[in-house]
This record gives sequence, structure tokens and C-alpha cells, in this order.
Amino acid sequence: MSIPTQLPKICVCIGHPDACQARALAIASCDNGETFLELRIDMLSDPSCVAEIVGSVLRRHPKVTVIGTCRRTGNGGHFPGSIEQQLDLLRRGVEAGASIVDVEIETIEQEPRSLRPLGESAITLASYHNFVRTPALGPVMHRLERTGADIFKVATKVARPSDNLKLLGLCRERPNLVVAGMGETGAPARLYATSLGGLFTYAAPDSFDAPDGEAAPRLEAPPTASGQVAASSARKLYRVQCGTPDTRIYAVVAKPVGHSKSPLIHNRAFEAKGYDGIYVPMLVEPVDISDFFRTMREMPLSGVSVTIPHKQSVIPHLDLIDPVAEGIGAVNTIYWKNGKLAGTNTDAVGITAPLERRVNLKGARSLVVGNGGAAKAAVVALKQHGADVAVTGRNPRRVGRLARLHGVGAIDFAQLGDRYFDVLVQATSVGMLPKVDDSLFPDRIPADVVFDLVYNPLETALLKRAAEDNKVVISGIEMFVEQAAAQFQIWTGHDAPRELMREAVLARTVK
Repeated sequence: MSIPTQLPKICVCIGHPDACQARALAIASCDNGETFLELRIDMLSDPSCVAEIVGSVLRRHPKVTVIGTCRRTGNGGHFPGSIEQQLDLLRRGVEAGASIVDVEIETIEQEPRSLRPLGESAITLASYHNFVRTPALGPVMHRLERTGADIFKVATKVARPSDNLKLLGLCRERPNLVVAGMGETGAPARLYATSLGGLFTYAAPDSFDAPDGEAAPRLEAPPTASGQVAASSARKLYRVQCGTPDTRIYAVVAKPVGHSKSPLIHNRAFEAKGYDGIYVPMLVEPVDISDFFRTMREMPLSGVSVTIPHKQSVIPHLDLIDPVAEGIGAVNTIYWKNGKLAGTNTDAVGITAPLERRVNLKGARSLVVGNGGAAKAAVVALKQHGADVAVTGRNPRRVGRLARLHGVGAIDFAQLGDRYFDVLVQATSVGMLPKVDDSLFPDRIPADVVFDLVYNPLETALLKRAAEDNKVVISGIEMFVEQAAAQFQIWTGHDAPRELMREAVLARTVK
């Protein structure tokens, strides 16, 4: 059969063991605008319910496209039955209205005639899965092509950044291919594939309230594969349905990366400015930094945000590094400059810009609390703006080393006594969620302006106490927005929509 020319770009995977819940979740997804579903028949505790579920969905939403999938346990699925039983369940799905059937390559190779009867009434999809690694994909494609299926699917574990190159390279070659990068390192392959010609991408269902009048639990199901994002995020945040080969790809690299709000803030900014870009989270292991840079150059990535634990380790791989990043000894932003990879650190402007709106930093007596990367950025930035800087913290040895490195004073935290400052920059993780009641200054706060770089929660215990004392308070959200706005301007050449970026991150932050 021929592939529909207007096949939707997002396929929502319904994988729930309870047939009633699976049906209700599928219908709720379609009620909220989804037009393409995969029903994981093998994940149902009673797979014989397939016809009833597919029929219920299509009676209510007759234009929805449904893929029937029944993967056997030996092939990474959940169905323990025989090939004959598997094919019978898929046939029932087709008879109920499923217009695409997914049959894993192992079944097809064991039973070469399995696709023929299904292909008389449905589009056939032959799928290859590797849950351990991404092998050389040339031989995989030869195997898939021999099946004679209408659509081919390649889903592999992306163990290192360059595995994305293997998967995305396939998209440029064939119009009937779906690729899925499993795992947090595989976000580029999963979310960027449709931009390069991939047929569609898989997404997890959103969650919904149970229908009015029903005492049923909330309608929800976990992702059916590692790395799947929710359908609403795929559509509204990453806009995978809008991508083209001209779409530029950006990433945040970190370990861990799942907590990062950078995709939220940058993708919203791209959309607001009409900029053709997508920004994805990408987990990178420390041992894979070299591999990541090869991937960045070959993909290519148009820009990268760098966070823990890579801010120092990326430096030897860059062609250029500006004085700000060099002074801090850390890079949080990578960009292209005249064909070369350059690094800078926008954390510095993220600290000074909010402060300059409240105080003249030249000559301002400033106390930085902490000794890590954020504290280094604060010390360098404040010095560059002419402030009189001192550092303190709970580790006198590390504080002393930081002070000597940057030529500023060091003060024993226990000896602050009656010392007083114009500005206090709290650059530790104290007070961060979940330990929201912690504060290094539960009583006396020795400054007029208090800037806490922690932004979750929005109002830390330190800021609450400072506000009670009528001090000027600055939330860490301002640093986050300013450093992101500086990145946006470096990458795109456009002014950043700061207020929208602020609203975007506030919507996802515990207040």
C-alpha cells in the first residue's frame, strides 16, 4: 500500500495494561487534537481487547490514523505468545480500523510471509530495535529493505553523542523511514529527525483528568520507550511538526540533563521571534566530550549551552575562548565564529545585569558566598565592573584558593561579625529545592542588596528573610533569564524576548 502523503508528524504511543484505561486515554488524546496513535497491543493485560479499543477510538474520531503494534517478549516487547497469535492480534486490529501495522524484523525473518496478508488491508511497518547500542546501520537497512514493508523503523539506544549522526544520516536518504534515539543522549535523533525528512516521531501521551462524573483515576501512561517526550511538548515546545532541513539545532549538554529548563526558555524564545530553530536536551557522559565535539561539528549543532559537569572539560576542545570565560575558567556557551568553535560564559552578565539595575557596582562593597563555578563567575564579573569584592563560605581552604586566584579578599565565614556590604551574592546551593528552609544567614544578613542565585524555589528562605528586613532582593531567576538572553543574542543576532523567557521559566518553577 502507498504511504499517506499527509501522515501526521507526531504519533502518540498508548501503552497501558488496563484496556479501559488505554481506551479512555486514547480517546482523550484524540479529543485534545491528536490524530495519530500507536496502540501497544502487547502491553495490554488482555490483548484480545484490541478490536474494541481501536473501534471505540475510530467511532468517535474516524479520521485518526492508528498503528497496531504487538511486539513479542523475545524481541523487546511484552507479548508472550507465538508468531501466529501475534499476527492474529494484528489482523484483528486491522479489521477494526488500524491502518498501519508494526511488525518487528525478527518476526518477519522467522515468518517471511507474515506481512503479505496484513499488507492487503494496511500499510506495513517493519521495525528494528536495539536496546543496548547503535550498531552500523547499513546492514540493518539491508535487512529491513528485504522485508518489502512500506515503512521502515530504526530504534536504537543512543549510548554516545555520535550515535545521533548514524540515525539522522538515514533520514536524508529515504522518505519512508522513522528513527528513534532511545535514552537521554538521543534527543537530537528523536526530535530533529522530522526536520531532515523522517516520516514521523513517537511521543508519550499527555495526562488528562478522568471524564466528568467518573471516579476513575487520572488518565495517564508512562512513555513506551526511554527518551519519549509528551505529545504536547513535541508539538508546542519542540515544534517537531514544523521543522525543515533549514531548521537549526541547538542543545544543552549536561549530566544530569532532565531537570534543565533551558529547552523551555529557548524554544519559547525561538517561537516568539519567528526563528527557525529547535533546542534539545542532551545527556553527555564526561568520557564522551571528544565524541560530542565531533558530533557538534558534523551534525552540525548551531550552538550549545554547557552546564555541570562539563564547563571546564569543554575548553581544550574549543578553537577560541573569550577573556570572560578564560577569567572564570569555565564555559557555558559555545557558538560558531568565522567557522571556528568559540566559547564564552554568560553567567557573568547574568549576575551583573540584574545588580546594575539596582546599584552602581563601581566601588560597591560586595560579598560573594561560595567557591564553585557560580561564585567564580560572580567574582570575575563584579571585579570587571569595579566592585570591591570579598569571598566567604563554609570551606575556608577552597574560599582562600578562590580569593588568591582572583586577587580578592577572603573572610572566614564564622568571623563575619559586624562586617557589612552593599551587595551580597549567595552562590551556593543552600536553600535549593527540596531543602527550601535552609539558609546561611537565618538571622543577620550583612548587606543592603541580596542576590540569591538559587531559582527553585523562586523565593528562598534567604530572600524571604531579607524582604522582611526591607532589603533589596533579587531572585536567581533573573540570573537564569539574563544568561539565557545573552546566549540567544549570541546565537541568533536578535534581541532576546526577556519577559517571555521569564514567564516561561516561572511557569515551570516552584514558587
